[in-house]
Order: sequence, then structure tokens, then C-alpha cells
Amino acid sequence: MTFMQKTLGCAAALAVGATACLAEPALMYDLGGKFDKSFNEAAYNGAQRWAEETGNSYREIEVTAEAQRVQFATRLAEAGFNPVVVLGFQNAATLEEVAPKYPDTSFVLVDMVVDLPNVRSVIFQEHEGSYLVGMLAAMATDSNTIGFIGGMDIPLIRHFGCGYAQGARAVNPDITVIANMTGTTPAAWNDPVKGGELTKAQISQGADVIYAAAGGTGVGVLQAAADADVLSIGVDSNQNHLHPGQVLTSMIKRVDNAVFNAFSDGPGLDTGIVVMGLPDDGVGYALDENNAPLISADMKAAVDEAREKIISGEIEVVSYYENDSCPAHDF
Repeated sequence: MTFMQKTLGCAAALAVGATACLAEPALMYDLGGKFDKSFNEAAYNGAQRWAEETGNSYREIEVTAEAQRVQFATRLAEAGFNPVVVLGFQNAATLEEVAPKYPDTSFVLVDMVVDLPNVRSVIFQEHEGSYLVGMLAAMATDSNTIGFIGGMDIPLIRHFGCGYAQGARAVNPDITVIANMTGTTPAAWNDPVKGGELTKAQISQGADVIYAAAGGTGVGVLQAAADADVLSIGVDSNQNHLHPGQVLTSMIKRVDNAVFNAFSDGPGLDTGIVVMGLPDDGVGYALDENNAPLISADMKAAVDEAREKIISGEIEVVSYYENDSCPAHDF
């Protein structure tokens, strides 16, 4: 169905006395592609789960250039899709421009906060999930050197890295953490070749466990690590299956649940800030048949104990956002 067909169909239904016109939800992916095996794909999985469970349909659209952000969000709202879910921190400016023009449309922004009456902002406690996988990295390393490769150099990705370093140093205060960012532009999210190059450089410095928080670029990190027979850590989606026995774990960020919940709540959904963290399994670490041999019972027990202590407040994981700095690493 085209945008125009949908809009005319709604109008026709109302004209003949239908009590309501059920709006379809829409999902606007961020740069990096729908099947990036990470952030965007997690969102896709949530949308698909909603469609399969309800039998309803949704509209999806992929942003491939910066100039399309406002254009695509406007088209979705203009055509009557509701709610409209947009992904990525860079779409904060998009909704600041578009959402006020469509006050009857509910928008959901995943990964950043926009304070508008018709916007739900979903953010995650990435530093807490990253703390847990940092602990696992420190327990798994033989060289006492681990790595972190981020995508675009922004506070959000430093937030991941800071939690990771804190978790690793909680296990071994003397561990070496090597950190690199892929770039300073949105292209950094989809550069697996550069990700592989950075991985090889970190391996040459002794890293034998490398955490990738880099969107589609992370696929190159995981591949290069597997080729060199060192361990990697995936992000956002469960990436353990990409290289069974070589991916130590994945820091899962339940973007799928954020999308599923938004679609389920429908037009007129509650707005404001939604924080997803450890208590609601909004973040966590992945354990399945692909990495079970790599995670000993003692490792799992230590991480699960830390998880409960973070939830209770006994362990405080410092957020990079607090002072734009990290107590465990000079990011």
C-alpha cells in the first residue's frame, strides 16, 4: 500500500461512518541497514514479533543518507502512520523538527531524549550491561589485555566503553584496556573493513578479548577476532551465533522490546522518558549454546551476583554522562 492509498483509505473509512481508522505503526531505521546484525536488526526483530503475534502489518523505511531523516519522518506522519518509531540518537533533531507539526501522531525515539508532548524517548542503561561483559572479558583473558572498539566517537559509545572498563577493573584492577573509535561521522556505523583493521591492531598489542559497540562495523570486528582465534563480544543483538565458540558473549540491548512495546501500545501511547536497564532485562549478557563452553559456572555466578548488586545499588556503575569522563579509562 502506498502512502497515498493508506491516507485515502483512512479518509474513506471515516466518511462511511467507521468508528475508527486503525493506524498502522511505522519504523524508521537508522544508518547501517536493516540487517546490520546489531541495533537496527534488533528493532526489526521486535517489529516482526509484533506483526506475527497480532497478524497486523507495519511500514518500514531505511535511511541511507543524512538528508533523508526529516523527509522520511515527515512522509510517515503525513501518511497517517501512528505511532512512528525512529531509531538512533541522531534522530533527536529530526523529531524536534517534525513532531510539533503532527501533534496527533505519537512518535517514539530509541536511544535519545526529546522533550515533546507527543514523543516517547527510550534510553538504555548500556553502562550496566557493559559492566557485566567487562567482567566476563577480564575473567576470560589470558593476556590481561582486552579491547574495546566503538563506532562513531560520541558520548553514547563512550558510555558503553566506560561501563566495560569498570567491569573489567572490578575483576582485575591491573588489566589493560585498549580502546579505539572507528570514526567521527555516521559512516563509522557501517565500516566492517575499518573494524577489522582496528581489531588486528589491538590484537598486535596483546588484546585477546575485544568488545565491539559499533553497529554494522562490529561485524568486521567479530570476523577479524575469529580469524585470529581470539574472543570477541557482540552488542545490541545476540551475536553469539555469528562465530560459535569465538564470541564470548553479547551485550544485549532490548531495542526489540522497545519497538514491540511501542507498536503494541499504539496511537496515543504514553510519552515521556522510558529507561530500560537490568531490572527489566532491558540490557544484559547473552548465554546460549554458542558460547556456553566459554562461560564457566564460576564466571556466570560472579556476573549474576554483580547484576543483583547493581540492581540493589550495592554496586554503582558510573555513567560517562555524569561528568563526560570515565573513572576507569581515559576515553
